Amino acid sequence: MHIEVRNLNKSFGDFHAVKDVSFEIEKGHLIGLLGPSGGGKTSILRMLAGLESPSSGDIIFHGKRVNDLPPQERGIGFVFQNYALFKHMTVYDNIAFGLKVKKQSKEQIRERVMYLVELTGLKGFEHRYAHQLSGGQRQRVAFARALAPEPQLLLLDEPFAAIDAKIRTELRTWLKEMIERVGITSIFVTHDQEEAIEVADEIMIISKGKLEQKGSPWDIYKNPETPFVASFIGESTIVDNIAQLKGFEDAASRPGTKALIRPEYIEIGKPGEIKLASATLSGKVKHLHFRGSEWMVELLVGDTKLITYRSLEKEVLHPGDQVSVLVHRAYLFNDNDSWIAENKLKVDPMPIHI
Repeated sequence: MHIEVRNLNKSFGDFHAVKDVSFEIEKGHLIGLLGPSGGGKTSILRMLAGLESPSSGDIIFHGKRVNDLPPQERGIGFVFQNYALFKHMTVYDNIAFGLKVKKQSKEQIRERVMYLVELTGLKGFEHRYAHQLSGGQRQRVAFARALAPEPQLLLLDEPFAAIDAKIRTELRTWLKEMIERVGITSIFVTHDQEEAIEVADEIMIISKGKLEQKGSPWDIYKNPETPFVASFIGESTIVDNIAQLKGFEDAASRPGTKALIRPEYIEIGKPGEIKLASATLSGKVKHLHFRGSEWMVELLVGDTKLITYRSLEKEVLHPGDQVSVLVHRAYLFNDNDSWIAENKLKVDPMPIHI
Protein backbone atom coordinates (compact mmCIF):
# COMPACT_ATOMS: atom_id res chain seq x y z
CA MET A 1 0.00 0.00 0.00
CA HIS A 2 1.33 3.43 -0.96
CA ILE A 3 0.59 5.97 1.78
CA GLU A 4 0.49 9.74 1.54
CA VAL A 5 -0.18 12.08 4.45
CA ARG A 6 -0.74 15.78 3.78
CA ASN A 7 -0.67 18.52 6.41
CA LEU A 8 -1.96 16.27 9.18
CA ASN A 9 -3.01 17.96 12.43
CA LYS A 10 -4.53 16.65 15.64
CA SER A 11 -5.59 18.66 18.67
CA PHE A 12 -6.98 17.49 21.99
CA GLY A 13 -8.58 20.60 23.42
CA ASP A 14 -5.82 23.21 23.66
CA PHE A 15 -3.07 20.63 23.16
CA HIS A 16 -1.74 20.43 19.59
CA ALA A 17 -0.49 16.82 19.44
CA VAL A 18 0.35 16.61 15.72
CA LYS A 19 1.43 19.70 13.80
CA ASP A 20 1.21 19.91 10.02
CA VAL A 21 2.87 16.54 9.33
CA SER A 22 3.33 15.40 5.71
CA PHE A 23 5.08 12.30 4.34
CA GLU A 24 4.89 9.46 1.82
CA ILE A 25 5.61 5.75 2.33
CA GLU A 26 6.29 3.39 -0.55
CA LYS A 27 4.66 -0.01 -0.74
CA GLY A 28 6.49 -2.76 1.16
CA HIS A 29 8.63 -0.43 3.30
CA LEU A 30 9.08 -0.89 7.06
CA ILE A 31 8.97 2.52 8.74
CA GLY A 32 9.92 3.36 12.31
CA LEU A 33 8.16 6.30 13.98
CA LEU A 34 10.83 7.34 16.47
CA GLY A 35 10.87 10.05 19.09
CA PRO A 36 10.47 10.87 22.78
CA SER A 37 7.35 9.89 24.68
CA GLY A 38 4.45 12.28 24.17
CA GLY A 39 5.82 13.51 20.84
CA GLY A 40 2.81 12.53 18.72
CA LYS A 41 3.90 9.16 17.29
CA THR A 42 0.95 7.12 18.55
CA SER A 43 -1.51 9.86 17.55
CA ILE A 44 -0.24 9.62 13.96
CA LEU A 45 -0.51 5.82 14.05
CA ARG A 46 -4.06 5.93 15.41
CA MET A 47 -5.15 8.43 12.76
CA LEU A 48 -3.76 6.16 10.04
CA ALA A 49 -5.72 3.29 11.58
CA GLY A 50 -8.94 5.29 11.82
CA LEU A 51 -9.01 5.08 15.62
CA GLU A 52 -8.66 8.87 15.84
CA SER A 53 -9.98 11.53 13.43
CA PRO A 54 -7.59 14.26 12.19
CA SER A 55 -8.40 17.83 13.14
CA SER A 56 -7.29 18.71 9.60
CA GLY A 57 -5.24 17.26 6.76
CA ASP A 58 -5.58 14.26 4.45
CA ILE A 59 -4.70 10.56 4.75
CA ILE A 60 -4.46 8.89 1.35
CA PHE A 61 -4.11 5.16 0.65
CA HIS A 62 -3.37 4.22 -2.96
CA GLY A 63 -4.63 7.59 -4.19
CA LYS A 64 -7.89 7.42 -2.18
CA ARG A 65 -8.65 9.77 0.72
CA VAL A 66 -9.62 7.60 3.70
CA ASN A 67 -10.23 10.18 6.45
CA ASP A 68 -13.89 9.21 6.72
CA LEU A 69 -13.48 5.45 6.30
CA PRO A 70 -13.98 3.34 9.46
CA PRO A 71 -11.03 1.18 10.60
CA GLN A 72 -12.51 -2.08 9.27
CA GLU A 73 -12.65 -0.67 5.74
CA ARG A 74 -9.06 0.59 5.56
CA GLY A 75 -7.31 -2.76 5.07
CA ILE A 76 -5.21 -2.40 8.21
CA GLY A 77 -3.79 -4.82 10.77
CA PHE A 78 -2.99 -3.35 14.20
CA VAL A 79 -0.66 -4.81 16.84
CA PHE A 80 -1.17 -3.13 20.21
CA GLN A 81 1.50 -2.52 22.83
CA ASN A 82 -0.24 -4.80 25.36
CA TYR A 83 -1.08 -7.46 22.71
CA ALA A 84 -4.85 -7.11 23.40
CA LEU A 85 -5.37 -10.87 23.01
CA PHE A 86 -8.74 -12.34 23.91
CA LYS A 87 -8.05 -14.15 27.18
CA HIS A 88 -10.95 -16.58 26.81
CA MET A 89 -9.76 -17.70 23.37
CA THR A 90 -7.02 -20.11 22.34
CA VAL A 91 -4.15 -19.13 20.07
CA TYR A 92 -6.06 -20.64 17.15
CA ASP A 93 -9.24 -18.70 17.90
CA ASN A 94 -7.37 -15.43 18.46
CA ILE A 95 -5.75 -15.69 15.04
CA ALA A 96 -9.03 -16.78 13.45
CA PHE A 97 -11.08 -13.94 14.95
CA GLY A 98 -10.82 -11.49 12.05
CA LEU A 99 -11.51 -14.23 9.52
CA LYS A 100 -14.68 -15.23 11.34
CA VAL A 101 -15.83 -11.61 11.33
CA LYS A 102 -15.35 -11.64 7.55
CA LYS A 103 -17.47 -14.82 7.50
CA GLN A 104 -14.95 -16.99 5.73
CA SER A 105 -15.58 -20.72 5.56
CA LYS A 106 -14.15 -23.08 8.18
CA GLU A 107 -11.82 -24.58 5.58
CA GLN A 108 -10.49 -21.15 4.55
CA ILE A 109 -10.04 -20.15 8.18
CA ARG A 110 -8.20 -23.31 9.11
CA GLU A 111 -5.87 -23.06 6.10
CA ARG A 112 -5.00 -19.42 6.84
CA VAL A 113 -4.59 -19.91 10.60
CA MET A 114 -2.35 -22.95 10.23
CA TYR A 115 -0.23 -21.11 7.66
CA LEU A 116 0.28 -18.24 10.10
CA VAL A 117 0.91 -20.60 13.02
CA GLU A 118 3.70 -22.17 10.99
CA LEU A 119 5.00 -18.80 9.76
CA THR A 120 5.22 -17.30 13.25
CA GLY A 121 6.74 -20.34 14.96
CA LEU A 122 3.65 -21.16 17.04
CA LYS A 123 3.12 -24.73 15.89
CA GLY A 124 2.10 -26.86 18.87
CA PHE A 125 0.66 -23.88 20.75
CA GLU A 126 -2.64 -23.62 18.86
CA HIS A 127 -4.78 -24.77 21.78
CA ARG A 128 -3.10 -22.77 24.53
CA TYR A 129 -4.55 -19.65 26.10
CA ALA A 130 -2.78 -16.30 26.50
CA HIS A 131 -1.88 -16.91 30.16
CA GLN A 132 -0.07 -20.10 29.13
CA LEU A 133 2.29 -18.22 26.77
CA SER A 134 5.47 -16.21 27.26
CA GLY A 135 5.55 -12.52 26.36
CA GLY A 136 7.34 -13.27 23.10
CA GLN A 137 4.81 -15.94 22.15
CA ARG A 138 1.91 -13.57 22.89
CA GLN A 139 3.48 -10.97 20.64
CA ARG A 140 3.72 -13.55 17.84
CA VAL A 141 0.03 -14.39 18.30
CA ALA A 142 -0.85 -10.67 18.08
CA PHE A 143 1.24 -10.39 14.93
CA ALA A 144 -0.41 -13.47 13.36
CA ARG A 145 -3.89 -12.22 14.28
CA ALA A 146 -3.18 -8.84 12.65
CA LEU A 147 -1.96 -10.57 9.47
CA ALA A 148 -4.80 -13.10 9.25
CA PRO A 149 -7.27 -10.94 7.22
CA GLU A 150 -4.42 -10.14 4.77
CA PRO A 151 -4.27 -6.39 5.40
CA GLN A 152 -2.42 -4.03 3.09
CA LEU A 153 -0.90 -2.06 5.96
CA LEU A 154 0.42 -3.29 9.32
CA LEU A 155 0.62 -0.83 12.25
CA LEU A 156 2.49 -1.69 15.45
CA ASP A 157 2.38 0.48 18.58
CA GLU A 158 5.55 -0.05 20.67
CA PRO A 159 5.44 -3.78 19.81
CA PHE A 160 8.35 -4.77 22.08
CA ALA A 161 7.71 -2.51 25.08
CA ALA A 162 6.23 -5.22 27.32
CA ILE A 163 8.95 -7.81 26.62
CA ASP A 164 12.20 -8.33 28.52
CA ALA A 165 15.46 -7.16 26.94
CA LYS A 166 16.81 -10.53 25.73
CA ILE A 167 13.56 -11.63 24.06
CA ARG A 168 13.07 -8.12 22.66
CA THR A 169 16.37 -8.37 20.78
CA GLU A 170 15.39 -11.75 19.30
CA LEU A 171 11.94 -10.48 18.30
CA ARG A 172 13.38 -7.49 16.46
CA THR A 173 15.22 -9.77 14.06
CA TRP A 174 12.20 -12.06 13.79
CA LEU A 175 9.80 -9.19 13.05
CA LYS A 176 12.01 -7.72 10.32
CA GLU A 177 12.39 -11.12 8.67
CA MET A 178 8.64 -11.82 8.85
CA ILE A 179 7.65 -8.47 7.36
CA GLU A 180 10.18 -8.85 4.55
CA ARG A 181 8.85 -12.34 3.90
CA VAL A 182 5.20 -11.23 3.84
CA GLY A 183 6.03 -8.04 1.91
CA ILE A 184 3.52 -5.86 3.75
CA THR A 185 3.88 -2.09 4.22
CA SER A 186 4.45 -1.60 7.95
CA ILE A 187 4.81 1.25 10.43
CA PHE A 188 5.90 0.77 14.03
CA VAL A 189 6.12 3.25 16.89
CA THR A 190 9.11 3.23 19.24
CA HIS A 191 11.05 5.59 21.50
CA ASP A 192 14.08 3.24 21.36
CA GLN A 193 16.55 4.48 18.73
CA GLU A 194 18.53 1.21 18.74
CA GLU A 195 15.31 -0.63 17.94
CA ALA A 196 14.42 1.74 15.10
CA ILE A 197 17.91 1.64 13.60
CA GLU A 198 18.04 -2.16 13.70
CA VAL A 199 14.54 -2.86 12.33
CA ALA A 200 13.40 -0.01 10.07
CA ASP A 201 14.11 0.60 6.39
CA GLU A 202 13.37 4.25 7.02
CA ILE A 203 12.92 6.29 10.19
CA MET A 204 10.66 9.26 10.79
CA ILE A 205 11.79 11.35 13.77
CA ILE A 206 8.80 12.91 15.54
CA SER A 207 9.17 15.55 18.27
CA LYS A 208 6.56 17.86 19.80
CA GLY A 209 4.09 16.86 17.12
CA LYS A 210 6.40 17.74 14.21
CA LEU A 211 8.20 15.57 11.67
CA GLU A 212 11.85 16.51 12.18
CA GLN A 213 13.37 14.24 9.51
CA LYS A 214 12.62 11.18 7.39
CA GLY A 215 15.28 8.93 5.88
CA SER A 216 17.35 5.78 6.22
CA PRO A 217 18.96 5.16 9.63
CA TRP A 218 22.39 5.87 8.14
CA ASP A 219 21.33 9.11 6.43
CA ILE A 220 19.68 10.42 9.57
CA TYR A 221 22.73 9.58 11.69
CA LYS A 222 25.27 10.93 9.21
CA ASN A 223 23.32 13.99 8.00
CA PRO A 224 20.94 15.23 10.71
CA GLU A 225 18.79 18.08 9.40
CA THR A 226 17.90 19.66 12.75
CA PRO A 227 19.64 20.11 16.11
CA PHE A 228 17.01 17.88 17.73
CA VAL A 229 17.78 14.97 15.38
CA ALA A 230 21.52 15.41 15.89
CA SER A 231 21.17 15.35 19.67
CA PHE A 232 18.51 12.59 19.78
CA ILE A 233 20.27 10.01 17.58
CA GLY A 234 23.41 8.55 19.10
CA GLU A 235 25.49 9.84 22.01
CA SER A 236 26.83 13.37 21.83
CA THR A 237 27.92 16.46 23.75
CA ILE A 238 26.71 20.02 23.23
CA VAL A 239 29.56 22.58 23.29
CA ASP A 240 28.59 26.22 23.67
CA ASN A 241 31.99 27.65 22.72
CA ILE A 242 33.38 25.60 19.84
CA ALA A 243 35.94 28.33 19.06
CA GLN A 244 37.99 27.24 22.08
CA LEU A 245 38.88 23.97 20.32
CA LYS A 246 41.89 23.86 17.98
CA GLY A 247 40.94 23.88 14.32
CA PHE A 248 37.52 25.41 14.98
CA GLU A 249 38.53 28.97 15.92
CA ASP A 250 36.42 30.54 13.18
CA ALA A 251 33.66 27.90 13.10
CA ALA A 252 31.42 29.90 15.40
CA SER A 253 31.53 33.14 13.39
CA ARG A 254 27.74 33.12 13.03
CA PRO A 255 25.86 34.49 16.07
CA GLY A 256 24.41 31.95 18.50
CA THR A 257 26.31 28.98 17.06
CA LYS A 258 26.70 25.88 19.20
CA ALA A 259 28.38 22.57 18.44
CA LEU A 260 27.30 18.97 18.87
CA ILE A 261 30.24 16.56 18.99
CA ARG A 262 29.67 12.82 18.65
CA PRO A 263 32.05 10.31 20.31
CA GLU A 264 33.30 9.03 16.97
CA TYR A 265 34.33 12.56 15.96
CA ILE A 266 36.97 12.48 18.72
CA GLU A 267 40.32 10.71 18.87
CA ILE A 268 42.26 10.38 22.12
CA GLY A 269 45.60 8.89 22.98
CA LYS A 270 48.50 8.70 25.34
CA PRO A 271 51.39 11.07 24.54
CA GLY A 272 52.78 10.16 21.13
CA GLU A 273 49.76 8.11 19.99
CA ILE A 274 48.28 10.96 17.91
CA LYS A 275 50.66 12.22 15.25
CA LEU A 276 48.91 15.49 14.33
CA ALA A 277 50.23 17.46 17.29
CA SER A 278 49.28 20.88 15.89
CA ALA A 279 45.57 20.02 16.12
CA THR A 280 45.55 18.22 19.47
CA LEU A 281 44.32 19.53 22.80
CA SER A 282 45.29 18.51 26.30
CA GLY A 283 42.58 16.67 28.19
CA LYS A 284 42.05 14.66 31.36
CA VAL A 285 40.16 11.40 31.77
CA LYS A 286 37.22 11.89 34.14
CA HIS A 287 35.38 8.54 33.99
CA LEU A 288 35.54 5.27 32.05
CA HIS A 289 32.60 2.97 31.28
CA PHE A 290 33.17 -0.57 30.03
CA ARG A 291 30.93 -1.27 27.02
CA GLY A 292 31.94 -4.85 26.27
CA SER A 293 33.69 -4.22 22.96
CA GLU A 294 35.19 -0.84 23.92
CA TRP A 295 35.56 1.80 26.62
CA MET A 296 33.40 4.90 26.73
CA VAL A 297 35.62 7.68 28.03
CA GLU A 298 34.43 10.92 29.62
CA LEU A 299 36.98 13.71 29.21
CA LEU A 300 37.55 17.23 30.39
CA VAL A 301 39.21 19.63 27.95
CA GLY A 302 39.48 22.76 30.02
CA ASP A 303 35.94 23.19 31.31
CA THR A 304 34.39 21.32 28.38
CA LYS A 305 33.14 17.77 28.89
CA LEU A 306 33.48 15.41 25.90
CA ILE A 307 32.64 11.74 25.38
CA THR A 308 34.49 9.34 23.10
CA TYR A 309 35.31 5.64 22.66
CA ARG A 310 38.59 3.76 23.01
CA SER A 311 39.42 0.31 21.73
CA LEU A 312 40.15 -2.51 24.16
CA GLU A 313 43.25 -3.25 22.06
CA LYS A 314 44.88 0.01 23.15
CA GLU A 315 46.57 0.74 26.46
CA VAL A 316 44.04 1.06 29.25
CA LEU A 317 43.39 4.57 30.53
CA HIS A 318 42.53 5.52 34.10
CA PRO A 319 40.65 8.43 35.68
CA GLY A 320 43.03 11.37 36.06
CA ASP A 321 45.25 10.39 33.11
CA GLN A 322 46.39 13.24 30.87
CA VAL A 323 45.61 12.53 27.21
CA SER A 324 45.92 14.16 23.82
CA VAL A 325 42.56 14.97 22.24
CA LEU A 326 41.85 15.53 18.54
CA VAL A 327 38.37 16.66 17.52
CA HIS A 328 38.00 15.73 13.85
CA ARG A 329 34.64 17.39 13.14
CA ALA A 330 31.62 18.96 14.77
CA TYR A 331 27.96 19.43 13.93
CA LEU A 332 27.29 23.18 14.20
CA PHE A 333 23.88 24.78 14.52
CA ASN A 334 22.09 28.01 15.40
CA ASP A 335 18.50 29.19 15.24
CA ASN A 336 18.56 29.39 11.43
CA ASP A 337 20.94 26.75 10.09
CA SER A 338 23.03 23.64 10.72
CA TRP A 339 26.18 22.29 9.08
CA ILE A 340 29.18 19.98 9.55
CA ALA A 341 32.56 21.62 10.17
CA GLU A 342 35.86 19.77 9.74
CA ASN A 343 38.92 20.54 11.85
CA LYS A 344 40.89 23.00 9.68
CA LEU A 345 44.24 21.89 11.10
CA LYS A 346 43.77 18.35 9.84
CA VAL A 347 45.01 17.07 6.51
CA ASP A 348 42.72 14.07 5.95
CA PRO A 349 39.18 13.82 7.35
CA MET A 350 38.64 10.89 9.68
CA PRO A 351 35.97 8.47 8.41
CA ILE A 352 32.85 8.05 10.53
CA HIS A 353 32.34 4.57 11.98
CA ILE A 354 29.19 3.53 13.80
